[in-house]
Amino acid sequence: MDRGKLFAKLILALLNVLVGQHQPGVCQSLSMDTPHMDSDGLPTVLPKFISRGNLYKVTTGDMVTLPCRVQNLGSFVLLWRRGSSVLTAGPLKITRDARFKLVDTYDLQITGVKTQDAGDYICQIGDQETRDQVHTLEILVPPTVRAVPQNGQVTARKGSTVTLECKASGNPVPSIYWYKKDPLAGATHLSDSSTLILERVERQHAGTYQCAADNGVRDPVSADVQLTVLSPPEITVEKSWVHASEGYDIELCCTVHGDTNSEMLWFQNSFLLDATDRRTMHSVGEQYILSIRNFQSSDFGNYSCVADNSLGRTKKYIEVSGRPGPATFLSPAYSGHLEFYNLTWNIESIPPLEEIRLLYRKLLMNDTYQHPGKWHDVVLVPTLTRSEPNHFVMSHTIKGLERNSVYEAIIQAKNRYGWNEISDIHQFYTRNSEAPMDDMDFIMSSMSSAVGIDWGGIVAHFLPMLPLQLWIITS
Repeated sequence: MDRGKLFAKLILALLNVLVGQHQPGVCQSLSMDTPHMDSDGLPTVLPKFISRGNLYKVTTGDMVTLPCRVQNLGSFVLLWRRGSSVLTAGPLKITRDARFKLVDTYDLQITGVKTQDAGDYICQIGDQETRDQVHTLEILVPPTVRAVPQNGQVTARKGSTVTLECKASGNPVPSIYWYKKDPLAGATHLSDSSTLILERVERQHAGTYQCAADNGVRDPVSADVQLTVLSPPEITVEKSWVHASEGYDIELCCTVHGDTNSEMLWFQNSFLLDATDRRTMHSVGEQYILSIRNFQSSDFGNYSCVADNSLGRTKKYIEVSGRPGPATFLSPAYSGHLEFYNLTWNIESIPPLEEIRLLYRKLLMNDTYQHPGKWHDVVLVPTLTRSEPNHFVMSHTIKGLERNSVYEAIIQAKNRYGWNEISDIHQFYTRNSEAPMDDMDFIMSSMSSAVGIDWGGIVAHFLPMLPLQLWIITS
């Protein structure tokens, strides 16, 4: 016999002496059970459990009641014990733990349960057979999680492999999920593991990662890890070509990504620039801005922003020119007419435009091949109407076209600083009178997918008008 049962028998024997053998029992009732003879030779009914042992799962801090219901207890004493420790004997509380008490006669109630309360609880009848009823208490522990390292800061070099880790605890064992947090797109699920491995990290990998732990007990918990990726500066420019003219103010902007501590230098035609009364340099977050007031002809040229840190140097170029900007087309691709098309475009230029050249041609197509036709060269008188202070909008109606055909057009413009770059090719389509307008989009989009661009013919036609820089590039 184990020490717990022996100790329980001693307490039962002591209580039986104190309460006497003839005291009326609790829950005593008439029963047809097998009679048992007491010390006076009188028949009595043996007690029996009418509750059953069970498994109870309780979250820490909650309350649990373990039932112990006995029929025909009579003068016998009921004990609660846990291992070798007796908690109650009859109506008496033995344990000093204030969280334990008897309710509804002999049910054992535990408030504010703790992890150490887990285990078997035995309700024992103090008869000669020493019958037991066992309840098992499992303590459910809400998840906890912490980042490794605890400060949640991880730094890595570009191109290296990074392992992000979280430690979680709880009962049941929590599952861990990794997310990449984004203030705009929200959280992106990445992994279901205690570790997250990122290989060949780039600047885009930097940011806040979140590991969440969940075991179904109360709410999930999470911890954040901030990843910083050390790399040479990465620069982007809003515009690689900026239009300017004397007397105006301009701003050049370079954005340095991932390292706001980089040193930024500005150059014009390879000469380092310093601040002057007309030229200032400042930064706003990741943006570095060069401002030039009262622009002069000597300010034209090729500018570069150079960012430098301990891991390397990066350079980006911005051309500042007085020539017009490239034309952008505003017309829809589909003509509502059979034999003419209204072409509309926009050109950025501070000085007035001096000359406009329009080239267009038909694309000859059949089921097996396509071939561009001859360019039609049209010289236009520039409009003096501006849509904005620095932009011109012009229109020209191209007549004498063939119905149900595909055409392409390009534009080039000139001001007092010279010719601009050739525009992108604009394709447009004339209407077929036999095809309803509702079907035109489908027909033309099918034709467009088969049309190629003859850049060689375009460049050859415009080479005599191109600036020296473009001659060098195209050759």
